[in-house]
Amino acid sequence: MRFRTLLGLLIPLACAALFVRLGVWQLARHQERAAFNAGLADRLVAAPVPLVEIPPDSAALRWRRVTVTGRFRYDREQVVASRASEGSPGVHLLTPFIEQESDTAVAVIRGWVYSADASTVDRTQWQEGDTTLTLSGYLIPLADSGAAPSGDPARPLRSVHRAALESRIGTPVRPFQLVMTSDSAPRASGVPKRLPLPTVDAGPHRSYAAQWFSFAAIAVAGGLLLFRRNRAADAAAARA
Repeated sequence: MRFRTLLGLLIPLACAALFVRLGVWQLARHQERAAFNAGLADRLVAAPVPLVEIPPDSAALRWRRVTVTGRFRYDREQVVASRASEGSPGVHLLTPFIEQESDTAVAVIRGWVYSADASTVDRTQWQEGDTTLTLSGYLIPLADSGAAPSGDPARPLRSVHRAALESRIGTPVRPFQLVMTSDSAPRASGVPKRLPLPTVDAGPHRSYAAQWFSFAAIAVAGGLLLFRRNRAADAAAARA
């Protein structure tokens, strides 16, 4: 058997082994993602707990349902631009919520409001009262820094991060956002459309695994076919 013939078989088999290894790795990633998603889903169906009882660990905050008592600061409210809902242009209203007996603000996403240009809206039409309120919602981490916002505090934000909010609001901000849910008081008409609960996504890992296993099968089949052809050619050359 010629070395070229043997090499023509070994290379596809080596590639197939690599592809199988990558497929197994993708399956492991799928299992990790499924376990992670199960933990997040459990948080979304759990009863809300007071914010003060939540540990500061950012990993424990994500999608945790909480309640918090305080007052809105509409004079420091921010508009987050380019937030579509069901195909319609709009914005999110991000309102500082000063916790009771504290000077720290929670960045509260009160909801979505239609905006033809996806950047401007009459915020005074969407205020929900200036009394002490108890809100409920779920938490998402807030990045510490990002792109520098416009120096004009009246201009909408394109991205939300802690440094920008503290600069515009003028008070310390918690390292997360609270997304109000439909069970938050008050429930009067004229409030922003509450955002839906997030959904977990298994990701593409299983389909990627199937692709790698398919590549492995193709490599094996192709290698065997090439090996048979090369052997036939070697045999013909030997008889000549």
